[in-house]
Amino acid sequence: MRHRIAVIGAGPGGLALARVLYRHGHPVTVLERDPAPDARPPGGTLDLHEGLGQRALDMAGLLAEFRALSRPEAQAMRILDTDGTVLRDWQPRPDDLANPEIDRGQLRDLLLGPMEVRWGREVTRVVPGAGGGAVVHGADGRQETFDLVVGADGAWSRTRPAVSPVTPQYTGVTTVETSLDEVDTRHPDLARLVGDGSLAVYGVHRKLVAQRNSGGHVKVYAQFRAEPDWHAHLDLADAEAVRASLLALFDGWAPPVLDLLRHGPEFVHRPLYVLPVGHTWTHVPGVTLLGDAAHLMPPLGAGANLALLEGAELAESLATGSEDLDTTVRAFEERMWARAGKWAQITTAGLERLLSPNPATAVALFDGVQPTSGTSPITTT
Repeated sequence: MRHRIAVIGAGPGGLALARVLYRHGHPVTVLERDPAPDARPPGGTLDLHEGLGQRALDMAGLLAEFRALSRPEAQAMRILDTDGTVLRDWQPRPDDLANPEIDRGQLRDLLLGPMEVRWGREVTRVVPGAGGGAVVHGADGRQETFDLVVGADGAWSRTRPAVSPVTPQYTGVTTVETSLDEVDTRHPDLARLVGDGSLAVYGVHRKLVAQRNSGGHVKVYAQFRAEPDWHAHLDLADAEAVRASLLALFDGWAPPVLDLLRHGPEFVHRPLYVLPVGHTWTHVPGVTLLGDAAHLMPPLGAGANLALLEGAELAESLATGSEDLDTTVRAFEERMWARAGKWAQITTAGLERLLSPNPATAVALFDGVQPTSGTSPITTT
């Protein structure tokens, strides 16, 4: 029996689910509120883990194409002290494919392939049916009934209320993002500072991170502990006012590090919200969640990987399993909750260590997963 399946959201998890179903010849409807794939910036780079995101792409038949697009060299990680001293400078081996990076836009296009997405279809709510299935209500007044609706619609999911009353809570940590274009030609000193991968500098309750994307593009993230209204005195659309505020916040850090904040044309405010660790719900026939909609956690390399694998695994079970739809979804939820709960604990503890009163705890966190090199002063000349 071919079930009528809808996926709400064309992010990594939703597209992975749809692409694996597509590979099995199973029809699926993807509803996305954005009017087009390139309607807004796709975001930064993602490291896809061998046992998580890469496994999902393998299930979708896309692993070879991913490896052709990805950047293994971007697994490089450099950590500086606030005075500019290099504390760690890890470089991947040429054959290291554990966590290669790929731009979010490239990953989206890879997953989309020949599939059709209903762009510009904003969902306002999902209502479970009395006898199973669910009704999707659109902002345009349309209503459609499906046997299964999968909410892959992110932190502020419109699907989540159908199964859980829980909403995301502010972590006390906020991020302000900017970027540098054509860094190798326009800012060669900063290009050398960042290297091929990521650069991180940790201070007391704050950090600066720069991540190289493809095409000479670098994303810069200033992250710090703050009250939700920390920006009440600022016009966040005023780039120079935000820049001055950030430079004051990181005052005293090495000039080459602060230069990462001096050249970005605009700033985007991204406060960090999470769902409770171990978030679950009483199973509701006809509706389920995956990715951030199910287990929003601190952005420490797990979220997109989990969403991809969850989407691929659910699709594989739906397309090839012999059990009935409801039993298949229940089993998926149990597996998802167990795995995501462990990662939520890890990332929550990680956020505490990365933005702590003692910056040495952040460096120690990386020592557990990456080899170290000696220390040396850094310059950009």
